[in-house]
Order: sequence, then C-alpha cells, then structure tokens
Amino acid sequence: MINYMKLPEKKWLLIGSAIIILLALFLWPEDEMSNLKSTVVKGDFKIEVNTSGELKAKKSEDIKGPTSLRSHGIWQIKITDLVTEGTYVKEGDYVAQLDKSEVGTKIIAASTEVEKITSEYEQARLDTVIEMMKLKDELLNLNYAIEEKQLVFDQSTFEAPAVKRQSEIDLEKTKRSHSQKANNILLKREQNSAKLRQIQLSLNQEQSKLTKLQELLNELRIKAPKDGMVVYKRTWDGSKITSGSQISVWDPTVATLPDLSKMVTQTYVNEIDISNLKEGLLVNLTVDAFPDMSYTGNVVNVANVGEQLPNSDSKVFEVTIEINEQDTLLRPAMTTNNKILIEELSEVLYVPQECVFANDSLSYVIVEEGLSLKKQEVVLGKTNSNFVIIEEGITEGEELLMIKPEDVKSIDWR
Repeated sequence: MINYMKLPEKKWLLIGSAIIILLALFLWPEDEMSNLKSTVVKGDFKIEVNTSGELKAKKSEDIKGPTSLRSHGIWQIKITDLVTEGTYVKEGDYVAQLDKSEVGTKIIAASTEVEKITSEYEQARLDTVIEMMKLKDELLNLNYAIEEKQLVFDQSTFEAPAVKRQSEIDLEKTKRSHSQKANNILLKREQNSAKLRQIQLSLNQEQSKLTKLQELLNELRIKAPKDGMVVYKRTWDGSKITSGSQISVWDPTVATLPDLSKMVTQTYVNEIDISNLKEGLLVNLTVDAFPDMSYTGNVVNVANVGEQLPNSDSKVFEVTIEINEQDTLLRPAMTTNNKILIEELSEVLYVPQECVFANDSLSYVIVEEGLSLKKQEVVLGKTNSNFVIIEEGITEGEELLMIKPEDVKSIDWR
C-alpha cells in the first residue's frame, strides 16, 4: 500500500498537473480545448505587411478656377456651389461657381475710374482746343501788327534818322514777338498732345482692366475641361474641398476628373516595416465596398521621407500601389485592405506566436505528449503578423499549448 503522505513534493505537483489535464479533457468542451492548443504546421509561409489605403486614379485632370485672380489682387476665393461628387459631366458642363462679390466690387470700382478718366480726357481736350484757338488769335493779331509796323517803317523813309530807326526797331520787335508766339504755339501743341496721350493711356489701362474683370466674372462659372466623373480635391490635411471652401491663387483646383482606367491605392506604412518595402513587391488587396472581390497590385513608389499624420505620434511613409486589374466598380476614395508580400518561404515549420514563451533569452514551447506536458526549447526564425517559424526543437504535427499554465515552472524539459 502506497503511503501518500511520504510522496515527494515534486511528484505531488506532477500528479496534480495530470489530474488537471484529465479534468480538462473530460470536462471542457471540445471546441474550447481546441482553442487552447495548436498543431505545428509545415508549409508555405508568407511575410506580409498589412495596411489600409485609399483608392485614387493614377492620372487625373484638375478642374481649376481662373488663373488671373492674382493679377487682380484676389488671393483667396470661396466656392459658392459645386456639383455632387461622383457626377458624370461632359466637356463644357457646369461644375462649380466661385464667389462673385469681390470681383463685382472691383468691376464697380474700375467702371467708376473709367468714367472719371474719360471725363478728364474730354475736359483736357476741350481746354486744349480753347487754348489753341486763343494762341492762334494772338498770332493773327501779331500778323496785323507786323503789317502796321511795316507801313510805319515804309513811311519813315523821309523822316529824321532817329524816327526812321525807331520805326525799324518797332517792326523788328513785332516780328520777334510773332516768331516767339509761333514757337510757343508749336510747343503748347506738343505739350497738350502729350497730356492727352497720358490721359488716354490711363484710360486704356482702366478700360483693359475693366474688360479683364468682366471676363474674369464669366470665368467664375467653372466648366468641365473634358468628359469624366467629378471627384472633390483633398487639401493638405485630408479634408475635401466642397461648397463653402476657400481656394487660393497658388492652387485654384476645385475638383478633379480621374482617369478610372488605371487605379492606385495610397497607403501609409509604419517606420518599423518600411525597411522591408521596395518597388515591385506583389500586393493582394480587397475593397471594403466589395469584400467578395479580390485584386492584385504592385508597389510602384515608396517615399524616402517619413511624415506624421494628424492625431498620430508615430512616423509613417507613404506607399503607392498600382492595381493590375481594371474594374468599373472601383472608385476614388474607396478604402482598400492591402497585403504587401515581403517574402514567401516554402516547406517551413511554423506555429502561432501565442505558442512561444520566453524565459530570459531562451524561447520555448509547451508540447503535449499524451497526458503529460513537456517544455521544449526552440530556435525561432522569421515572423509575420500571426505566426513564427520554428527552425529547431519541434516536428510537424506536434500539439502545443497556446496559454502558459500557472504551474509552468513544475513542467519538465523534454
């Protein structure tokens, strides 16, 4: 008869563990038991980076507002109306309306200035006509004066030398005044012509400004440059430009017309994974809108510089994936789930990461051997998001625990 009181403590622990396992086998439901352990599998092993992204057209044409806003001193302008996103338009169809108020104010100011300068021009022209008529009358009077002085001089032939000389001097003075007056008329005519030309130049400039403003007013009604589907443009912070948004002269784009024949998805990858990415990697992806559909693609661009997205502390790198298939169901702004294939290994042993435990620098698994458990040191290989390769320590088909028992220290090493 066994004296149970004299059994060593270690054997008591082993007996207790065996009893617990037996109870688990008989009392726990089979589906719950299967969730606590996993079988070592041998097969193909994929190392992937999983990300979500957003579809966009590889090529698109911007629908822009007027490019002449800056020349009129308008730096920002509001979109007062914009067709619904997704609307199909033909070339020349209405797309958006920009705010007319500031341009209208400038048109009123320019019209007022044109009227003012036109009035100045007419007044200057009338003043010139009156002034020139007056100068011509003065010149005509001097002509008569010269004739009078000439008669006096001619009659002084038989007069005393002093009288004759005086009449001669008077005649010369009158002729000189006539010559000066004639020169003054020429100079005044040039002066008045220059003044009128200057006013005319100002008038032409204001009229040109008014004409361009009137043309700009018509350009505030934005039309489609070609056939396509209207997609709202996104700003630097990711928000969409829509009715009520402001656009600047530096980028007057109000919407885009994407070429839906070739789509890409734009995603962001954590800085931890970016070193594994390169152009050409294969991507398997799905679209949230059509979960039953699957597509393939390739990485076509990996950003060299990281960035920090809003409301996030981690750095990410922008990655562009080009979709191989053409599908009319795909639309810009749809969300994609991307599996970027980094590496695929054949015929390797792998287990769920939950099966591997650590003890300082040592990695081990807990193997189920019949009704007992054994700890087994393992050499780990590469990992993916869920599984890890086991290079040494276990064989295909062995059953491993996925939860560490509370009495793990009492389990023997194999």
